[in-house]
Amino acid sequence: MKKRSVIVLALLLVAVLVLAACGGKTTEAPKATEAPAEAQPTEAPKATEAPAATEAPPEEKPEAGDRVQIRWFVGLGTGTDPEQQEVQQQVVEAFNKSQDKIELILEVVPYDSSRDTLSTQIASGNGPDIIGPVGIGGSNAFYGQWLDLAPLIEKSGFDTTIFNDELVKFYQTEEGQVGLPFAVFPAAVFYQKEMFDEAGLNYPPQNYGDKYVMPDGSEVEWNWDVIREIGQILTVDANGNDAASDEFDAENVVQYGYYPQWQHPNHMGAFFGAGSLVADDGKTAQIPEPWKAAWHWIYNGIWTDKFIPSDPVVSSPEFGAGNAFNSGKVAMAITHMWYTCCITDAGESWDLAALPAYEGEVHGRVDADTFRIWKGTQHPEEAFEVLTYLLTNEVAAPKLLTAYGAMPALPQWQDAFFQAKSEQYPWVENWDVMKAGLAYPDNPSAEGYTPNWNEAWDRVDAFGSLMQNESGLDLDAEIEKLREDLQVIFDKAQ
Repeated sequence: MKKRSVIVLALLLVAVLVLAACGGKTTEAPKATEAPAEAQPTEAPKATEAPAATEAPPEEKPEAGDRVQIRWFVGLGTGTDPEQQEVQQQVVEAFNKSQDKIELILEVVPYDSSRDTLSTQIASGNGPDIIGPVGIGGSNAFYGQWLDLAPLIEKSGFDTTIFNDELVKFYQTEEGQVGLPFAVFPAAVFYQKEMFDEAGLNYPPQNYGDKYVMPDGSEVEWNWDVIREIGQILTVDANGNDAASDEFDAENVVQYGYYPQWQHPNHMGAFFGAGSLVADDGKTAQIPEPWKAAWHWIYNGIWTDKFIPSDPVVSSPEFGAGNAFNSGKVAMAITHMWYTCCITDAGESWDLAALPAYEGEVHGRVDADTFRIWKGTQHPEEAFEVLTYLLTNEVAAPKLLTAYGAMPALPQWQDAFFQAKSEQYPWVENWDVMKAGLAYPDNPSAEGYTPNWNEAWDRVDAFGSLMQNESGLDLDAEIEKLREDLQVIFDKAQ
């Protein structure tokens, strides 16, 4: 989600508000006007080292009496907007009033300076206890700094079965159980019903496991081959010819069949299969085979089959100036729940459908934000008590989720969230497919750790730009060059 920055170092206590209805527009975890990957810092610290200090952190500690002070750092993700800060401060006061052993202290730092600030605090040994909300990408800037929650979960008896088991596993890394589910953004196929009607095509499957009914009545697996086939039928030039026709004019397209909406190449790859750019040894660059297949599929869709718009087309005002599906001229797109922030101009015929399969299996993606505990905390048990309050308290957690515009990971709060979405978009009938999408997280995450993470992320992004801007590439050669460059980038971190 797009993270805005407003500088505040707040130690304020104010009165508690009643639970607000979920209905605010989401940006990422959602990104409102840019690609869904979290904005990244310019350089990530090494996995096993605290970031280097640049200056001493401020020393402003209120009198706490006999209470243990737990500092909550906000800034690596969402939570810095003034309205969000107000809600967070209300949650702080509610927690402090609920017991007399812990004093929770809120620290809000501008997004643009949050990584430097946190790096300085950690390097000086004065890191905050709790950090978040933060997504996978933002967390990787501080890889190796997160506390394994498993011993605290066991000691406290905290019941993790309240969450979707796949989402709990999503936060299990070589460092341990580094987080628990909170705000989630599953993916689905966004599609335009009217465009399918005009083409005489059946709608995409509404449920996972359903077959797709082809124009001849045959039932086939809903997979990427089918998306290609119907995507060509749904791509139309100014004369009404589709991309499967010999008369199709690829230079005069008025409607495209598919677009990977705001997807980094890592995300494109993950929808064909979860994987990692670094081998199990933690230092060798690799390109997962499903990612290679995905990139070839996208590249051929743009330059050979002509049913996916290139970057120059997507950047044009006619096709949304960067927000292609929102232009109302794209029949299908795959993206996340947070995209409902940014779809106000797409008309009133769009709906949601199941993700396609690759080689017989559905590979989804779940963007997710949560709170983490710094492994250097002097008060892990108290920090865990605060963490579980933020995640599960029946008043605090829904208030925070509403402020962040996020879908709740806990099932009991999802109905209210989707009721608000139904009021916002009354023509959408299949919100259930978003709930079902939680069962298909990318594990390992497409935004998972690599050495020198930020530089590696940017290099892959540059590959994606090349792929979507230049025809005639030897794509296999470019993929191999990418792998070689990633190895150089990884080696810098050794």
